[in-house]
Amino acid sequence: MVSIEEAQRSILEQITPLETEKVSVFQGLNRITPEDHVAPWDIPPADNSAMDGYAFSHAALTGNRLRVTGFLPAGKERTVPVPPGEAVKIMTGAPLPPACDTVVPIEDVEEDGEWIRLASAVKAGSHIRERGEDIRRDDIVIPAGSLLRPQEIGMLSAMGTTSLAVHRRARVAILSTGDELLEPGSTPAPGKIINSNSYSLAAQVLDAGGDPVLLGIAPDTLDDTCCKIRSGLNADILVITGGVSVGDRDFVKMAIEKLGGNVTFWKVNMKPGKPLAFAMLEGKPVFALPGNPVAAMVSFELFVRPSILKAMGHRRVFRPKVKAALQEPATNKGKRPHLVRGIVSAHEDSYIVSTTGNQSSGRLSSLIQGNSLIRLAPEAVHAEGDKVEVLLLDRGFEMVEAVQ
Repeated sequence: MVSIEEAQRSILEQITPLETEKVSVFQGLNRITPEDHVAPWDIPPADNSAMDGYAFSHAALTGNRLRVTGFLPAGKERTVPVPPGEAVKIMTGAPLPPACDTVVPIEDVEEDGEWIRLASAVKAGSHIRERGEDIRRDDIVIPAGSLLRPQEIGMLSAMGTTSLAVHRRARVAILSTGDELLEPGSTPAPGKIINSNSYSLAAQVLDAGGDPVLLGIAPDTLDDTCCKIRSGLNADILVITGGVSVGDRDFVKMAIEKLGGNVTFWKVNMKPGKPLAFAMLEGKPVFALPGNPVAAMVSFELFVRPSILKAMGHRRVFRPKVKAALQEPATNKGKRPHLVRGIVSAHEDSYIVSTTGNQSSGRLSSLIQGNSLIRLAPEAVHAEGDKVEVLLLDRGFEMVEAVQ
């Protein structure tokens, strides 16, 4: 068996970024750019007013009165200098007229016909946004490898970008195996269960930003398993669930090897998820996950999700971890690290965590109730209040409900 960390390193060493594709700037959201984005101009392109107010030369101000001799809305410019002792009414975003260096907001003056009176002293340079204050021409504004969030999309648009290259989304084929499986919509007969794994894994693929491809169910024969695996090689990554243990009808490892796959490892030192294989087959990563629902989802989180993210150009591929204080005693009697489903929350300036109860790897509700995985070391005994490592799973962690 390999450790969790050894398995992660071994897998990620064999994952390479997918090629790029051209998309509209809006379709670039949550994608990775493979190239630097350089500012084609200064932003703002000129000194401009940060307020609706009056622009004037501070050095030419005598007393507290100015004569208003013009109006400058946003989108227009004035090329004629404003004479000393005069002001131009200016709207937010309008370029500063020549000879002006200060803006006083409308609410800070008293209007008297064509004159204004300053209600208080105004500091030179007030309420001005300087040319290039945000970015300068030829600056690398968004470096290669950046995740394009809404703010990056906004900046790209401000730089005039309408389309750009991004790493394409990973197509992830998902195959479930087992004669006992029925597709959702069926009524379970004796000895039969519904194939929920394909759909939970497909949802995890979508959550990671990939495109799932459902291959259905492979019956428990070597030929059928080989046939389904071949069809999955049209995708970028293949994920198989079930049939990876040592039972008489577990054909997945045998099928991968028969098709020429190179199995890197077959077992991982963890609970749940010990029977887990990773292989490269025709240049495609193949993951063989356990059939138990929780074990399949936990294994996906630790190994498949980081691989999908790396394939799509991401550099940050692992979920965040925190240290949290246990709210109850916790014991791991086994010789493998136990990933216990937990409920973690912020408490004052730290975190607290409790378990979701029964930790059976077939109990999917233990994941529904939780938002994290508590890592308990082998043969560890923890008292209430002990700090433990917690992997955060929920992207909505610590969001709060709307006030009614």
